[in-house]
Amino acid sequence: MSNNQVVDCKNQTVHIGDIVRVVSLSNEFIENFPADERILIESMIGQFFKVIDMDEEGQPCVVREWHDEQGIMQTHVIALESDEMEKI
Repeated sequence: MSNNQVVDCKNQTVHIGDIVRVVSLSNEFIENFPADERILIESMIGQFFKVIDMDEEGQPCVVREWHDEQGIMQTHVIALESDEMEKI
């Protein structure tokens, strides 16, 4: 992890515990998921999430949770680039 501050798309410093809005996700990232999960990942755009951690590269991580068809809890933790989030 670098010593540089993590910032959002408006150059605001982002820390663990902050709330961010996902403003975009790259198509390349979305296409890494199985087709049936892509709509769930795409649905994160425009939504608000709490930064739960910083990954090994210093990117803020957020988590998306949902229940599958059998009612089993599913989660995805994703790391966001500066241009993919806006601190609220």
